[in-house]
Amino acid sequence: MKNTIVWKSVILVTIVLILDQALKIWVKTNMSLGEDFSYIGSWARIHFVENPGMAFGWLLGGKAGKICLSLFRLIAIGGFIWYVRHLVKIKAPQGFIICISLVLAGALGNMIDCAFYGLIFDSGTVYQSDLGYYTGYSGVSALSTGGYAPFLQGCVVDMLSFPILQGVYPSWVPGIGGSSYLFFAPVFNIADSAVTIGVFSIILFYWKYLKQTGKQ
Repeated sequence: MKNTIVWKSVILVTIVLILDQALKIWVKTNMSLGEDFSYIGSWARIHFVENPGMAFGWLLGGKAGKICLSLFRLIAIGGFIWYVRHLVKIKAPQGFIICISLVLAGALGNMIDCAFYGLIFDSGTVYQSDLGYYTGYSGVSALSTGGYAPFLQGCVVDMLSFPILQGVYPSWVPGIGGSSYLFFAPVFNIADSAVTIGVFSIILFYWKYLKQTGKQ
């Protein structure tokens, strides 16, 4: 059983990483920053953005903050790897191990962007010290040995967008009447999806297991 779940975990992480990186590299080398197109009606789109920070574009401030965030991600990944090995050792439910493996795969996927994309692509979103904020670029990126940022300072590539519902608030709505709205505005990637699926699956199906193990 132990070897079986280990291989399941390894295969799952590998598949997520391949899909995540293949789509990111294709977008990065075929689309300009901000470019988008629809692939299922008008509510499922590929919209290319780069995220120098955490989820939802939250920044930690400048190059130092970026490095701290990348180091935190590395530490978190190490913790997840240790935790998966621990779960296998104590013979935790296979489903729970798979959920944690999804979170690990997502963390690894975005860490690859942060660690290496600045080194292998010729252009990307960079922090301008004199301006105090990140600036984008024009044109399509290409693989290059020159790179656009040092190790651990690359940006995460996001592209999945689902603007399911768009419209304008009625004029009679206090404070926001007449302004536009967009239901589900976040732009994310496959790695983010893996983390989200893993976390929500744990909450839905394994909260009792976590509660029990917490009492031990």
